[in-house]
Amino acid sequence: MAGSFLAAAGGVDAPLRTPKASASEWPQWRGPNRDGISPDTGLLQEWNSKQPKLLWTADGLGGGYASVSVARGRIYTTGNQPAGQAVICLSAFDGKVLWKHSITTSVPKHGYPGTRCTPSLDGDRLYAIATSGKIACLKSADGVEVWSKDFSTWHGKMMSGWGFSESPLVDGDRVLCTPGAEDAMIVALDKLSGKEIWRSNVSSPGSKGKDGAAYSSIVISNGCGVKQYVQLVGHGVIGVRASDGKFLWEYNNVANGTANIPTPLVSGDYIFCSTGYGAGAALLKLVKDGPTIRCEEQYFLPGNKFQNHHGQMILKDGHIYCGHGHNKGLPICLDMESGKIDWGGNAQGPGSDSAAVCYADGNVIFRYGSGEVALIEATPAGYKLKGSFKPDYIGPEKCWSQPVVIGGRLYLRDQDKLMCYDVLAK
Repeated sequence: MAGSFLAAAGGVDAPLRTPKASASEWPQWRGPNRDGISPDTGLLQEWNSKQPKLLWTADGLGGGYASVSVARGRIYTTGNQPAGQAVICLSAFDGKVLWKHSITTSVPKHGYPGTRCTPSLDGDRLYAIATSGKIACLKSADGVEVWSKDFSTWHGKMMSGWGFSESPLVDGDRVLCTPGAEDAMIVALDKLSGKEIWRSNVSSPGSKGKDGAAYSSIVISNGCGVKQYVQLVGHGVIGVRASDGKFLWEYNNVANGTANIPTPLVSGDYIFCSTGYGAGAALLKLVKDGPTIRCEEQYFLPGNKFQNHHGQMILKDGHIYCGHGHNKGLPICLDMESGKIDWGGNAQGPGSDSAAVCYADGNVIFRYGSGEVALIEATPAGYKLKGSFKPDYIGPEKCWSQPVVIGGRLYLRDQDKLMCYDVLAK
């Protein structure tokens, strides 16, 4: 059974000091496989004797908590601009802004102003979602809009008032998003034209949580041999069949009534999910049930033992690494199969507030809401802090954007600014 929990990291490309078309790419939310795992190797293995070197700092991104996508020598993100929410394209060589394109006609108003969506790159096009609830397809070369759809088309709804936060999923000939309506919880669109392929009808799956979309993004599972889209929504985790959007299963117990945020982790027939606000975490197993699929809870961990607020989680070699606690980011390692805590969960580390995480070359990078960045070895043997540093710029807002490591560089977004650090060992 343990073998089914091993998470593949993907192919490994040689890191480069300057981005090239052949370099590794980070084309979407949480990287190539939506799991927060970088394919890079040859990186600094400790930051005590040699810390990451700042290469450049870019500004002009506007307000936002969005992370970045990186491909073909360009960086893409989203941010609030004077004319509305926009997609911004920068040079990966020096951070120079190459173009900006607004996808709304005004700046959406909601709590914690700013964008959330990391653009999804696909060939000569990209896809992004505004916090107001609008998906747009742009040409990646110059930002010219190809098509757009407003979530009001499907009577879209959020579970609470911080804006649509999803990063769309491109899968084959379609792009998927989560408007959050009961009869259109998830929608599949033709990625070239924006024409609707199907919409999933998902009735309220339980008493916990609230109606509508949550703050998570879709991932793909092939559990029980059935391709399905897994999403954390207002009432918990759901699975819908990829071929036609049919509602397959749901899990309500992990939902909270304020904001369900972390992207679920997928491993074979298993789904691991967690939310903050005191909710907790659970391991689910997908089981074939005649013509359909059901999920079976393998264990549930209460919020005082394990809860991930919004910094996301890393599954590597059967173990989960993340920041535990609501607004705390306490480093923790969990054995996914058993639910046993390997270490942590009771000490803050070098920063405070929630911690956004990514994995690269044997280590997990923690980027705390207070700004500090830490290198922690990804091992169940014990907590091993291998150095930390304070970025050259830490603004007045929370540093909640996900860190990205690709091509030997560490990208740190802090609202209007983006910092690029060299993390290669040589």
